[in-house]
Amino acid sequence: MARPMKKTPEQWKDEIMRTAQELFLSKGYEKTSVADIMDAVGGAKGMFYHCFQSKEEVMQAIGDRMFFENNPFDAIRKRTDLNGLQKIKELLLLNQQDATRNHLNIEAIPILKDPYILMNAIASNRRILTPLWYELLEEGRRDGSIQTEYTKEIAELLPLVNFWLMPSIYPADADEIRHKYCFVMEALSKMGLPLMEETSLIDQFLSNIPPETLEHP
Repeated sequence: MARPMKKTPEQWKDEIMRTAQELFLSKGYEKTSVADIMDAVGGAKGMFYHCFQSKEEVMQAIGDRMFFENNPFDAIRKRTDLNGLQKIKELLLLNQQDATRNHLNIEAIPILKDPYILMNAIASNRRILTPLWYELLEEGRRDGSIQTEYTKEIAELLPLVNFWLMPSIYPADADEIRHKYCFVMEALSKMGLPLMEETSLIDQFLSNIPPETLEHP
């Protein structure tokens, strides 16, 4: 009888991530332990720590993989029927409509209280998202749909907005978050990126936030 083939480290890593994602979405991040993940995978906890340093690292890796597998910037980049500003508006809608990614982002809220993890998340967004936002903003500037001299600054600011709106990082109730959102939209409009009419996005954002993380007046 042939011996079963051993999994490579990359196969273990992929299986751990896939299983962890299923458990995070079904049980919740906080209620899923490393032991739960490895029981479902069928491996020892030692293999988990051979592939990842922590459960938090798995969550970050899953988020990165989901982004690159279904990168909304790639879909928008191909649209020849939209100008730069319209592409940005469409991108914001696509982000809100990705239910699986939004669910996982909500499950990740508690771990962002850790300063080290928050720092890594911000660095990752700066490395990945800022150049993509800059590309769209420059396209809008060139075609005249965006009138601004601050494409670089706005590209650096946009990935930070979600962190500022998260009540787990900056405690706030729903009304305060809505007010902060209106402030961001008005500030962006003043800088030449008019998105004021996209008010429905804040309703979707608030609906995804667990009520227990909101401050109550």
